[in-house]
Amino acid sequence: MARIELKNIVKRYGDGFPAVNDVSLDIADGEFVILVGPSGCGKSTLLRMVVGLEDISDGDLLIDGRRVNDLAPRDRDLAMVFQNYALYPHLTVAENIAFPLRLNHSKVPDAEVRERVRRAADMLELNEHLDRKPANLSGGQRQRVAMGRAIVRDAKAFLFDEPLSNLDAKLRGQMRTEIARMQRSLGTTTIYVTHDQTEAMTLGDRVAVLRKGVLQQVASPRELYEQPVNLFVAGFIGSPPMNFLPARVRGDRLELPFCQVPRPAAVGAEHEGELLIVGVRPEHFDDADVTDAPAGAVTFEAQVDVTEWLGNELYAYVPFEAAAETRAQLAELDRELDGESLRSQLVVTLDAMSGVRDGDTARLWFDPRRMHVFDPGSGLNLTRDEERARRIAETSEALRRRSLERAQQQRSGGERVPA
Repeated sequence: MARIELKNIVKRYGDGFPAVNDVSLDIADGEFVILVGPSGCGKSTLLRMVVGLEDISDGDLLIDGRRVNDLAPRDRDLAMVFQNYALYPHLTVAENIAFPLRLNHSKVPDAEVRERVRRAADMLELNEHLDRKPANLSGGQRQRVAMGRAIVRDAKAFLFDEPLSNLDAKLRGQMRTEIARMQRSLGTTTIYVTHDQTEAMTLGDRVAVLRKGVLQQVASPRELYEQPVNLFVAGFIGSPPMNFLPARVRGDRLELPFCQVPRPAAVGAEHEGELLIVGVRPEHFDDADVTDAPAGAVTFEAQVDVTEWLGNELYAYVPFEAAAETRAQLAELDRELDGESLRSQLVVTLDAMSGVRDGDTARLWFDPRRMHVFDPGSGLNLTRDEERARRIAETSEALRRRSLERAQQQRSGGERVPA
């Protein structure tokens, strides 16, 4: 295991464009950190700089306190798993897994090579495939072989570059579980690049969100979801994404397209008459005809355009007219987020028992205390609760440490740590 520190890392190409711009990140020993963001945000470039496949233009990269900027990839003792598996087609599964050890020839005895391959195959359930060639394996099996090749090295850290993007949805779910189990079992420091926020939210101890080469926020998945620092993070994290609604400040109220809500204390009187952006998660709405609105909730009526019933929940889409002042900014945000949402409609997640259907006028409610208010100019979250964010971070770190200690004790045959 290893501690990896990125200090003001910059990557400039020949035209001077900073693909990665002043990124600082401290990754603890045994931590699982996700680099996430839309296409072209610099996450893969950052990973390649860590492993040594890209030069660092400026800043320092430290592994266990040692500056490694000028070390060759083979001297950094990091194991990388690529998107395309990078297996040797003429070698068997066992030979592919053993390949990093064979490179060292006499340094690793044959008996130890066989034992390491056996342990990796046991962990990844590859024993019955050891004599097969990669062409005869499924995509998920090939990815497990690539992971096995990383495991046998006993490297200081694992680096994954979008390893599941070539798999179908079902296999991605299965492999997420495999990777999480492997990382917890080995307790190896891991950096994982993905554009899939489901992978980010389910795998990472912490998630680093990048935008155009700039680090936006580094936090546990829960903190990112509940306390985003800005409009970009709020829009990127969550599926369906957060709804963004224009809101005009009128005295102690905020005027939204469908209703009025109390002005949060964090939004001062100096914003009187200004247009702000309110963010509300789809699941924070409900059908007033199915569930009773709690104290403090705001109930309103809205014309539903389209509904989607998914068995366990119902999505309802409610169009609205975006304010001209925010339309351009939200359109730009939508493009950056790979067009994953339509900002001119409200998406609400309702109970599956809801009778709301296409064309209905629905009675909906939401709790204004759960909404976020953003400054349209800076994008900053005006209602972020720093104390709440701190408590979430402390709880997440305590859970990470407990999980790591449990895995270490299980490997050494010690007593189990209570759940």
